[in-house]
Amino acid sequence: MALWRGSAYAGFLALAVGCVFLLEPQLPRSALRSLWSSLQLGPAPAPPGPGSPEGRLAAAWDALIVRPARRWRRVAVGVNACVDVVLSGVKLLQALGLNPGNGKDHTELRSRNDLKEAFIHFMGKGAAAERFFSDKKTFHNIAQIASEFPGAQHYVGGNAALIGQKFAANSDLKVLLCGPVGPKLHELLDDNVFVPPESLQEVDEFHLILEYQAGEEWGQLKAPHANRFIFSHDLSNGAMNMLEVFVSSLEEFQPDLVVLSGLHMMEGQSKEFQRKRLLEVMTAISDIPTGIPVHLELASMTNRELMSSIVHQVFSAVTSLGLNEQELLFLSQSASGPHSSLSSWTGVPDVGMVSDILFWILKEHGKSESRASDLTRIHFHTLAYHILATVDGHWANQLAAVAAGARVAGTQACATETIDTRRVSLKAPREFMTSRSADGSRVMLNPNEPVVEWHREGVSFHFTPVLVCKDPVRTVGLGDAISAEGLFYSEVHPH
Repeated sequence: MALWRGSAYAGFLALAVGCVFLLEPQLPRSALRSLWSSLQLGPAPAPPGPGSPEGRLAAAWDALIVRPARRWRRVAVGVNACVDVVLSGVKLLQALGLNPGNGKDHTELRSRNDLKEAFIHFMGKGAAAERFFSDKKTFHNIAQIASEFPGAQHYVGGNAALIGQKFAANSDLKVLLCGPVGPKLHELLDDNVFVPPESLQEVDEFHLILEYQAGEEWGQLKAPHANRFIFSHDLSNGAMNMLEVFVSSLEEFQPDLVVLSGLHMMEGQSKEFQRKRLLEVMTAISDIPTGIPVHLELASMTNRELMSSIVHQVFSAVTSLGLNEQELLFLSQSASGPHSSLSSWTGVPDVGMVSDILFWILKEHGKSESRASDLTRIHFHTLAYHILATVDGHWANQLAAVAAGARVAGTQACATETIDTRRVSLKAPREFMTSRSADGSRVMLNPNEPVVEWHREGVSFHFTPVLVCKDPVRTVGLGDAISAEGLFYSEVHPH
């Protein structure tokens, strides 16, 4: 009994020291070590800090991230914008009287039950997804409950508005935003964002963002990662109503960078509408003066025919792409690219496979001596790492750009100004192959030199890990913040 009692005392003391360690990290380390040693429990664990892999990586990034020699002055962003209503997915579904059950993906949501099944499907994978809710009355009923739900938050939403908002944080940049901007969204936008009068409308478009945390449970369901499920009944963005306003505003605004997004919103439209609108998108892009780079931000899609049309019609007209792992694999599946037989990623996407698909996009649809294409840059982001792939001779400052994109993923998710090494963890593979289909090389990750560079037939790859927030405050808009930050630090060579 005495032996058990001694062990229990030691255990309670160890727990107490651990609590002191976490709650009072500013205490002298020598005091903590001597208290720990007195318990004869071995060496005290090192607190995350400058000496940890996370601390070394963050410090290395800070040294690498430098502003480009030639900076953007005026950025025009269009065309999707809305108000995001963000809340707990599980709590909203419970408030709607729904019970946990089996998950099932639906390319379009027609009922509350479809919503429940699709949410469960993606929460079980820890994957982001976005779906159109076709029943207007049911959607507005759900949206009202969500908007008034205790703890629901209202934010700037839509890729274009989010990218514009991120750019506007830099006071030396002028930002034009074209999209359906209602009164609530206008109120939420940064003062540095200029909205042309033709973009203003009387009613906001609402998107519902159902978030879940890593390890969160609902019935038998347990989320492996923190992420979100987005759905809307958004007709204005779905029809890309502001495309013409956007293009007509460019002549007066005279941007030196154009960012286009919202093509994925057309999924709820007919094939004939999609075909006609894509032709109009191409005409709009061709009206942008030569020499002004155009970045296309992709988003979650389920329509392979639409994705294939975007790949074959739009890619050659844009200069740069931004996308995540779901969009990259879906793109490859839709256009018969490398590793397209893979149904979905398992765990952290394989670096070699991702690299192969990025290489294929630039080789098949990018700029070359034999092809009239403007595409020279792709910024790929996934939870654990980023890759910036560029056709040689067209971009500079890539090390800073990919590092800045990864750094903002860690700060924005944790809602901190700088990387807090106690709240992030390094989840990137410590070693990887640079290709699975060619003679790739094996790379060992070094936190002191976090940007890894390799080359393949005129294409340069810059890889860096992400310091993943352990307890994210908000996951929505991370991809848009990443793309904006990566572009902010990128420098295009004039031609």
